[in-house]
Amino acid sequence: MSQSTNPPLPLAVRAQRALLRGVGKIPAPVTAPLRRIGTKNSAGDRIDPLVAVVGLAAATVPALDMYDEDPAVARRKLDMATAMTAPAFPPFEVDEDLVIDGPGGQIPATRYRATRESRGLVVLFHGGGWTIGSRASHDSMARNLAVDAGVDVLSVEYRLAPENPFPAAVDDALAAWHYAVDHAAQWGLDVHKIAVAGDSAGGNLAAVVAQQTRTGERGESPVVPAYQLLIYPAVDLAGHTPSYDEFATGRFLTRRHMDWFVDSYVPDEAQRKDPLASPLRAPDLSGLPPAHIVVAGFDPLRDEGLAYADALRASGVPVTVDRVGPMIHGFFGLTALSPVARESARRAAAAVAQALA
Repeated sequence: MSQSTNPPLPLAVRAQRALLRGVGKIPAPVTAPLRRIGTKNSAGDRIDPLVAVVGLAAATVPALDMYDEDPAVARRKLDMATAMTAPAFPPFEVDEDLVIDGPGGQIPATRYRATRESRGLVVLFHGGGWTIGSRASHDSMARNLAVDAGVDVLSVEYRLAPENPFPAAVDDALAAWHYAVDHAAQWGLDVHKIAVAGDSAGGNLAAVVAQQTRTGERGESPVVPAYQLLIYPAVDLAGHTPSYDEFATGRFLTRRHMDWFVDSYVPDEAQRKDPLASPLRAPDLSGLPPAHIVVAGFDPLRDEGLAYADALRASGVPVTVDRVGPMIHGFFGLTALSPVARESARRAAAAVAQALA
């Protein structure tokens, strides 16, 4: 049994989790009027009423304020917050912890397989601003993807900043990719049916791996990803888009949070333009694997995700975009509460399943 799942929660936190799960069971007729009066963004999207209620609830629960100047505290808060919204899963066919030899030491990872049959492998990099996040915080995301796409998922716990700044996470991500390629046959999988995926900072790393395994001097590989799933990815650490201004403040991801993450991960501002940190700034995107990119309407990272999709298309790369207008950054962590979030996660899994069929 994997050790990546969250530990038991204190009684008070279990009560808070019950409150949040109760929010997710509010009947649609009750929330329908809120859709007409909820916050609206510049594109005319109204925030999902369940998300708005979750935001109000989160504001009253200190454990859910997962951004903190102390990374160790922030990491504990994120693991606790995600445990509050995690659904229950039946036993998996494969649920094992692994250790990958990386350039900076051992990299913990977990391999999931929901059923006996698997159509391929997804190497998953968790989000968290390269500073927080873990296999535990993204256990539900990994399991949902394994179930819905019918694949193995290798969830990678790369080194975090500020203790391990750029490019440590990149180096670990590439090491994990090579490990997956080397072990695919042993797991009964086709080496040419391996995809990369990640959300937020993990989407950044997935995009970088896709680029570097093609032509990169740090990680060129005889096998390149068959597909890339980029979930509200951070792809331009040196840029500034209108959505950064639009969502500079609020109850969810803000510019202050992003500044803290980027300052921790890439303290040298000159390095932020390096494609290893900002894959949108790569001079050549041609020949990259097809991509499915998810963006949220109420997210500072919305515009750069859309810009990356446009840049890939302009370079001849097949791209599908799922623009989920009513959602916030991190909404794949709300699939147990929000039908809108759950359907987007299923569409992403379906795209992966089709690509690896």
